[in-house]
Amino acid sequence: MRDIKPWIMAAAMIAVTSMLPAAAQNGMAASDGGKIGPSGVWQAPQDFLTKAHTVCDKSANPASFGECFINQMSPAGAPAEAVSFTRMLNQQPEGMVGIMAMFKKYGTVDAAQVLYPLRANDNYALLLVNGDPKILDVDDLQKLDQAAMQQDPLFQSVKKQFPNVTLFPGDRSGDQPWPRMQPLAGGGQEFTVTYPLLDGCHACKRLGLVRFAWDFDASGKFLKTVYIPTPPPPKLLKRPRGQNPAQQQQPQATPPAQPSPQQ
Repeated sequence: MRDIKPWIMAAAMIAVTSMLPAAAQNGMAASDGGKIGPSGVWQAPQDFLTKAHTVCDKSANPASFGECFINQMSPAGAPAEAVSFTRMLNQQPEGMVGIMAMFKKYGTVDAAQVLYPLRANDNYALLLVNGDPKILDVDDLQKLDQAAMQQDPLFQSVKKQFPNVTLFPGDRSGDQPWPRMQPLAGGGQEFTVTYPLLDGCHACKRLGLVRFAWDFDASGKFLKTVYIPTPPPPKLLKRPRGQNPAQQQQPQATPPAQPSPQQ
């Protein structure tokens, strides 16, 4: 056995690989650093979610529900690349099942809109992909430089009136969820993303918007986020108490000059 030729071992490995399921082979390719691209997009049939639940609710325990759900994609018509992408997402620390709905090529780092069918709220997400790390969710609020936002006079003016003002993930649904990208010096990329400011809860009053930039170097390595000061809506600007808006900043009338008495 010690004298097995290298070409025999190579042939054996090829034979074993060829017997693996297509999904497993794609998973191997993804782990080898294959780029995420438009071939991973899949528009699921309208009845896919219902059918997947019918199968997985009965046969899967909570720990394996995601895997069962993914296994229903190929029979429903999903291409192998879409299944591979979903498996990759499910292996992330968050462990969520997501389907790529759209993809946009930007350069070294690209963007993908993802549908999370099992989420209770905010079913869509926007991911920056193909960089380092390979997948970044723009609504990972822990990566945002919120300390700079808290120190910004524009934000502080809103917080004085609304002490519960809170930054929330944005709505990434629709057919134009894309960030604005501009090149950085040295070949890097900067993606500008908008987020809502709400009055303390997901369903509370909307107070305005803030923007953060996600910066990458020329190789696609994530560098940092940068807070971009954004003026609050004019209606949030505070007026002196008891003053009518029509009277604010209005100069007092000058009394007419009195005629001089005739001598």
